[in-house]
Amino acid sequence: MRGQAPAGTVRAQLGEQALSLDAEGRFFAAFDRDAGPAATLTAVLADGRTVETPLTIAPRAWNIEHVNADYRANVPDAEFTRRREPELARIAAARTIESGSGGWQQSFIWPASGRISGRFGSQRVYRGRPGSYHSGLDIAGGAGATYVAPADGVVVLAAETPFTLEGNLLIVDHGQGLSSAFLHSSELLVREGERVTQGQPIGRIGATGRATGPHLHWGLMWRGQRLDPLLFVGPMP
Repeated sequence: MRGQAPAGTVRAQLGEQALSLDAEGRFFAAFDRDAGPAATLTAVLADGRTVETPLTIAPRAWNIEHVNADYRANVPDAEFTRRREPELARIAAARTIESGSGGWQQSFIWPASGRISGRFGSQRVYRGRPGSYHSGLDIAGGAGATYVAPADGVVVLAAETPFTLEGNLLIVDHGQGLSSAFLHSSELLVREGERVTQGQPIGRIGATGRATGPHLHWGLMWRGQRLDPLLFVGPMP
């Protein structure tokens, strides 16, 4: 949700999560897939008063998806752990960068067009082995097809070599703690630190990492909360 804090707000939070306010008091906040049924928006005003707004969160049903791919991307357990630790550290560090981008305020556009081959939130089973839920939206847009920035942002991670699961990974920060991740690219067209604008080509669809075929995995995250990209866009063009 995008909101406006009451006039005179000096501090705001959603539950226990502190919110960032821009110069006009506007903010972005969101709920994870497994959020509870209720939450409270709280604003503390300069005169010491507190304004609370209760929120009700409607549950959703989630699908089961069977994926014909190895849980560890065909990498032995010990080797997988050795590779993943530095990769996860880079991803975590990238997620903490506050670029100051205003992309979070925009109406997001589709990064690519194509058949939706995987939906956010689905429980995944890899050749009989249960895994975590699917954290993004898969778009089968064709090998080598260009994908674009769904909103303005700053590139906070651009993998020089493919990551074990994500392949050629790109993360773009849209500001206010909101970021997009693009997985399995065949090629990245931007570099870390580069500012991108909505609609700008930033990569090409591929099948690097753990992928059964060429597709773009688009994930959205806000301060550790994984979000459904379908809630950000209108009908696919």
